[in-house]
Amino acid sequence: MIRVLLADDHPIVRAGLREILADTGDIAVAGEAVNGQEVLERVRGGDYDVAVLDMSMPGRSGIELIRLVKQEKPKLRVLVLSMHSEEQYAVRALKAGASGYLTKESAADQLVAAIRRIAAGGAFVSPETAERLARELNRGPGAPPHTLLSDREFQVFQLIAGGKSVSEIADELALSVKTVSTHKTRIMHKMNLANQAELIRYAIRHKLVDDSGGPVQ
Repeated sequence: MIRVLLADDHPIVRAGLREILADTGDIAVAGEAVNGQEVLERVRGGDYDVAVLDMSMPGRSGIELIRLVKQEKPKLRVLVLSMHSEEQYAVRALKAGASGYLTKESAADQLVAAIRRIAAGGAFVSPETAERLARELNRGPGAPPHTLLSDREFQVFQLIAGGKSVSEIADELALSVKTVSTHKTRIMHKMNLANQAELIRYAIRHKLVDDSGGPVQ
């Protein structure tokens, strides 16, 4: 039996995922969590084969949460769920320790296969993501500037591109304004951008913000 930890802050999403898994016969939902802190508590106190993690829960989430989960239980397999496409986050999630990346839009059709595959030691990503990962691992001097950012810098970059001020980003990420300002300076330098308008145009051109102008997660 494959024991699964479901982590999503929306009860209706967890209910839908439970329903998908209910009739498999070989997959059991052994725990649930609604935020990053609960995920870590469940991981420390339970025995799971696969953690299905939403990328954008309250508190610790996303790439940071994947790293923390893998620090706690290195052998625990992680399947990431996201409401957005694989294009920007999948490679970072895999490099952080995830074994698979699945959009919520395709979860109904692919969730069971994804869990079974990564529980058996495989990986679950689209061919396009696999190709991007290969390019990242062999990244040359012509790589897009945003791929040179650290995970934290990329997070700050997206929030700036989504219209957040430095103080708003500091509050959201529980960082000091000075720290966020330092990240912003490094981002502008690494990406050779002159001002925030150039940063926003870059983000739109490379589809690093969604249609509403918010960061892709």
